[in-house]
Amino acid sequence: MEKIDIEEKVIELLRTVYDPEIPVNIYDLGLIYRIEVSDSLTELAVDMTLTAPNCPAADFIMEDVRQKLESIQGLQKVDVSLVFEPEWDKDMMSEEARLELGLD
Repeated sequence: MEKIDIEEKVIELLRTVYDPEIPVNIYDLGLIYRIEVSDSLTELAVDMTLTAPNCPAADFIMEDVRQKLESIQGLQKVDVSLVFEPEWDKDMMSEEARLELGLD
């Protein structure tokens, strides 16, 4: 598997993770800030945020992300970091997400 293949698989899996309060996946919501695959293709680092720092579903979302990413064959280490810089806002959403939520 190549780096681009792993990154595409990461995005595919992230698009299956939803905030229970919002009917749009976390990738299209713009909550994923960084996806980095090591040169050895065995380590993955993901920086993500939440729509609000006090999100009641934070633990559920983080665990869902971690479990799904750890299922990628060949990865030995998955590091999911929760960051709040820059602060998330609706401009980070994909066009599809804005349409789904009626914001465009």
